[in-house]
Amino acid sequence: MEERVIKKEAKKIVVLGSLNVDAIQHLNKLPERGETIHLNGLTSAPGGKEANQAVAAARQGADVSFIGAVGNDANGRFMKQTLSDNKIDVSHIVTKKVPTGSAYIMLEADGNNTILVYGGANMQVSVEDVRAASSLIESADAIITQFETPVTAAVEAFEIAKRKDVLTILNPAPAQKIDPKLLSISDFVTPNESEAQVLIDQKVQFTKESLNNAALSFEKLGVKNTLITLGEHGSFYKFGQQEGIIPSFKVKAVDTTAAGDTFIGSFTANLKPDLSNLTDALTWATRSSSLMVQKAGALPSIPTFEEVETAMR
Repeated sequence: MEERVIKKEAKKIVVLGSLNVDAIQHLNKLPERGETIHLNGLTSAPGGKEANQAVAAARQGADVSFIGAVGNDANGRFMKQTLSDNKIDVSHIVTKKVPTGSAYIMLEADGNNTILVYGGANMQVSVEDVRAASSLIESADAIITQFETPVTAAVEAFEIAKRKDVLTILNPAPAQKIDPKLLSISDFVTPNESEAQVLIDQKVQFTKESLNNAALSFEKLGVKNTLITLGEHGSFYKFGQQEGIIPSFKVKAVDTTAAGDTFIGSFTANLKPDLSNLTDALTWATRSSSLMVQKAGALPSIPTFEEVETAMR
């Protein structure tokens, strides 16, 4: 990609979602049922799908605000400070009477991971919390959300956004059946292959026919644009009559945790309001994700705009 394709233009992005502290268990391979194994190490880091996406967008130069919830505990204070340190507005992160969310990540030696999530305060983000941030949403260029917070909050946020033509991006993870109303007000839906299968109840494979059929199924549900991440194969997009695959950059992965989150945050931060640079933004996001997986740790490994720009030359 030529350096001139992506310009560093600050966009206002609102992120509605989860704030977790990750406990990362380093092991050679997952244990079998009933098996006891020794860990190679145990570390912790700030996380949560939307926290990662917010940081990814902020490090790409976007003006990011966060809507979410934490507990009145050390983890909650840690997460708010982490976002603040990344120049993210935390004024709409509320405090609940339950612990801050947490995730337990089993990280295998080959870089693959299995994740268990405790929702905690994330699951108490309410419609009222979203309404309190309505002016913030209305003045944004884009809003991103997922399913680590209640769907009712997501629907409310997207309804507010669509009244002002704010771009809505739904990352449907963890995978579950979606309220059709939410799909109908989502400008982009961004599942991976397994999440897409759950959403449309059909097998999704890395073939042109299968991916096109998946996109058509999403269209029938009311989704305007489909973006399916394909891991090592890159990503598939269908935007109006445009469709294709953006290939991945071949690198040695150390830790794939939050690779998809980095992709989505970077994509949203660099996508023009009229979507005219869709494929360029996707390529940029793919490079961003490829840089991130070459380091250990999720949020700390998310690259800046300048780091991606250098890698793209």
